[in-house]
Amino acid sequence: MPTGWYFILGDILSGVLAGVVAALCCVYLFDQQWPMFIAMFAAMLVGMVVAMVLALLLLMRFFGAMEVMIPTMLAGMWAGMIVGMRASMSSLATIDACLYGALIGLLTVLFCWLVNSRLQGVTSHD
Repeated sequence: MPTGWYFILGDILSGVLAGVVAALCCVYLFDQQWPMFIAMFAAMLVGMVVAMVLALLLLMRFFGAMEVMIPTMLAGMWAGMIVGMRASMSSLATIDACLYGALIGLLTVLFCWLVNSRLQGVTSHD
């Protein structure tokens, strides 16, 4: 992953945006009428599709395909699963869904950066 400020901020923006948009879609699609287990899987698919469309149409153009696809797909999948499951258990406010999506997006980007640095064997320059 590139380490310039442009790409770091782009990763954070992409993850948060994918998480928030996926969470918003899921909070409006799923309610208490859905069984929790089914809502979780359906919301996961909705989140992945939303994140993929968002990445393909908007984010890859500015930040690159390889840097954007994995974090946004993971953020959309997790945000969809958690918000869809949470919305099926009890009513969920829109602002809460946005906060869940943003937090999940940030955590996903952090996870991707940690795994990438571990795989590349980043060493300190003492």
